[in-house]
Amino acid sequence: MNLQETRRTYAEKLRDIANLRVETIVEAFARVPREDFLGPPPWQVGQVGQPYNPAAPFVTKTDAGLEDIYQDVVVTIDAARQINNGQPSVHVRWLEAVSPQPGESVLHIGCGVGYYTAIMAELVGPTGRVVAFDIEPDLAARAQACLQAWPQVRAEHGDGSQPGGPYDVIYVNAGATHARKQWVSSLTARGRILLPLTVHLPMFPGGGGVGFVICARRGDGRWPVRVVGGVGIYDCAGARDPMAESQLRKFLSPDAAAKIQALSIEPHLKGDQCLVHLEGFCLQT
Repeated sequence: MNLQETRRTYAEKLRDIANLRVETIVEAFARVPREDFLGPPPWQVGQVGQPYNPAAPFVTKTDAGLEDIYQDVVVTIDAARQINNGQPSVHVRWLEAVSPQPGESVLHIGCGVGYYTAIMAELVGPTGRVVAFDIEPDLAARAQACLQAWPQVRAEHGDGSQPGGPYDVIYVNAGATHARKQWVSSLTARGRILLPLTVHLPMFPGGGGVGFVICARRGDGRWPVRVVGGVGIYDCAGARDPMAESQLRKFLSPDAAAKIQALSIEPHLKGDQCLVHLEGFCLQT
């Protein structure tokens, strides 16, 4: 099997695993060379079909070849910091939730080395725009170098506190307790935000937690919200609030998270609809 066929098989596997309905996302995963974002081999990969578990070693071998990284597996970026490239099937589901379209603009917070940034660049095409940030300077530099083939992308070191904009999609790849006001204010009228909401647990000794992921679509007053799934992920710099974290703990189970139906960013007193209530960020029934 040649490399093009290997990538195509990988993309089709992701379609099946995630029950993916958006063909353009399948095509993007079939085109972007994952190996270009991982550094030189040998690569360290996780177990096929197993979610990333920070409580246990995610590295299973050090002699991986191309056929091993074109699987639904995490791949080590920095073993000492337990940083990996992310599980493709998870990102497929997240990307389908926000569905970047040709010509749209995307803000990517926590871009790592830029692999999923490149996927988004493929989705928005040459008339679109992707701005990516990572809080780790070495990762941001690697992303900038790896993304040279996509001129519509700009990768920078930072926490996204000055995102610019406007953006049609905001894609947050780190655990927050709320959406920063700067992100929300930069969304267009048709904007969507993908946001992992997490609480700290001991299984993340280096900082991070578990929770759930929402997709919110900008609306008038209340924004419709859909819970996309669960997540275990490291912290998002500048987007954590202890009060919100204490409220989020009540919604870690799938049944409890499913009660969240809307987001309000308008000032209001906490009422019966409010489930996680902060000024400027209120998840509601």
